[in-house]
Parts: sequence; structure tokens; C-alpha cells
Amino acid sequence: MTSIESLTLEVADTAAAHRFYTALGLDSRVGLRSSDAPTTGFRGFSLSLTVSQPADVRGFVDAALDAGATSLKPASKSFWGYGGVVQAPDGTIWKIATSAKKDTAPATGRIDQMVLLLGAASVTASKRFYVERGLTVAKSFGSKYVEFDTQGSPVKLALYGRRALAKDVGVPVDGAGSHRLAVVGDAGAFTDPDGFGWEPASLTSTP
Repeated sequence: MTSIESLTLEVADTAAAHRFYTALGLDSRVGLRSSDAPTTGFRGFSLSLTVSQPADVRGFVDAALDAGATSLKPASKSFWGYGGVVQAPDGTIWKIATSAKKDTAPATGRIDQMVLLLGAASVTASKRFYVERGLTVAKSFGSKYVEFDTQGSPVKLALYGRRALAKDVGVPVDGAGSHRLAVVGDAGAFTDPDGFGWEPASLTSTP
């Protein structure tokens, strides 16, 4: 089964990014490397942290804001649960969410799952591309959303329409240039239909 070993964020200032992700306890979950590749607007992806209850959502959102993030969507209750969206100083968009609507215990600060959501021009075409490279579909809602079975991986991979993803995280859909993201896995080196690059673990780097 194809798996994702880690993610590498390409940032303008690795030291500053390292301080930010350390403050959130995410320094062991994402790699960083320096890049000055041009990029503007929406980069076409978001990262989600799934936690157990609203108190944990508020804890991560508050920690991110204290460390210099920008609020895109304040933490609040929704039809699906409770969540908020922030943008890190390096430009990466993070959504912190839970399916629970009420707290049942004090905040734990624990992350249940990290999800990489790629905004696809065509979810159907990107789904076919990934299936041909060995990924197995776990959930599929037509041409709207696809979730892959990356059991055992530290990161879950999902596809969402680019416009729908931008709306979900609260930013305009327009954007151009580098995604500033590398997916590190065992599927080899390739670039998907939306320009997201995969590479082997040997190419990753950290601050």
C-alpha cells in the first residue's frame, strides 16, 4: 500500500517557521526547507488537525494565534462539529476541527490525525491519477471528495475541489506559483495533475 511518510513545507525563513511549529508541538510532524519560489494567493491545499473536542480546538487555535498566525475562521460550532482555521506566518493554512460539539473533559493537547487536503481542478482526474500510482480509495463522494486509505501513515490524503476547499478555509480561490509543499512517500518521484510534487524520503530536509 502506498503511504505518506511525511510532509515538507517550503518556507522563506526556516528558523522562524521552526519556532512557530515548535510552539504548536508540530515540529516533529512537518519538515521544513528554505525556498524563495514565487507564490501568491491560495496555494491549493490545506492541512487539518483532527482533535477530540472543542477545548482542544481552542487550545491549538489560541497557540497558533499567539505564535503569529492569522485567523481565517474563528473557532466555532458548525453542522459537522467544531473548528477554526488559521494561516501560519509561512502561508500554510491549517484547519483544527473535531466532530464533537461539547467538551467532556479538559483539553488534552493531543492530535488524533493530520490530513492533507489537496484542491483539485478535477477530483475525478486526480483520483484516477493516484489510484494508478498505487493508492487505495477509502471514501469517495462522486466528483466532490475523495479520501485515500493511508492506514499506518502519519498523514491522511484527501482530494477536494479547489474552489470548494478555498471556500471551506475562508480564502479567495485565486492563486499562482509554487505550492511550497512536498509530499514524501514510497511511491517515487512524480508531480500530480495539480502540480503537487511527491519525492522519496532521501530528499527531505529540516532546519
